[in-house]
Amino acid sequence: MAVVTGRSVEAPAAVKVAARGVRKVFTSRQGVQRAAIDGVHLDAAPGEFVSIVGPSGCGKSTFLYIVGGFVEPTAGGVTVDGRPVRAPGPERGIVFQESALFPWKTVLGNVTYGLAEQGLPRDRQRAVARMYLEMVNLRGVEGLYPKELSGGMQQRVAIARTLATDPDVLLMDEPFGSLDAQTRAILQIELNGIWERTGKTILFVTHSVEEAIFLSDRIYVFSARPATVKAVIPVDLPRPRDRDAIIQAPTYARLHRDIWELLRHEQKTDGERGRGDGH
Repeated sequence: MAVVTGRSVEAPAAVKVAARGVRKVFTSRQGVQRAAIDGVHLDAAPGEFVSIVGPSGCGKSTFLYIVGGFVEPTAGGVTVDGRPVRAPGPERGIVFQESALFPWKTVLGNVTYGLAEQGLPRDRQRAVARMYLEMVNLRGVEGLYPKELSGGMQQRVAIARTLATDPDVLLMDEPFGSLDAQTRAILQIELNGIWERTGKTILFVTHSVEEAIFLSDRIYVFSARPATVKAVIPVDLPRPRDRDAIIQAPTYARLHRDIWELLRHEQKTDGERGRGDGH
């Protein structure tokens, strides 16, 4: 297994998303500055599935929101297809940890919302929405409201809503983190299938090493706060992937061990920093 550490990571031959020296410093109301991210470099090729793992609170989600254009970096920047990211845009769709569905809209109304904003005719909105609801295995629930759905079904709707607007890049922030283990495993398999069918470029933030290995082409391991790139790990497992077979593969065991070793070291480092800062 190849593990590339530090900032000397070579970019893919073709780059869809490129982050260069991204730094983010937050200032409290008392004027205290605290760096969340400190010089992150990251690349994702067209159609590549890239996961980001790291200690809790290290800045993974902040970085994803910078890519999404929701948070402005203090230094450095992100480009998509060579164009600087300065604000949210239709070429980037985001799925949050919570589904963030409109509770007053039906499933169909939630999925067609972005299509209506794009000005598609009503009949076309419904056709596209139903296509993506079928893709996430939710046929027949179009008239239900979010409160009538399980957590897993709500996340399926959120994924369908994002896919329906046809973004080039899908940003996913712990989308399965609040789900039970069985539902999470099912949605991992479904997401893998969706990625294979659509060819989207995906940036996926997760705390689960198992999830990252199963889904990804490469994994970026972030350091403890402020985040830097600790390592970039290619996931040299064959595709298409069968979840049960992958988990039993010797390569999976090596990947899991090496990533956990990196994360354990960073958790220890973060604890030492906290004591030194008086936290």
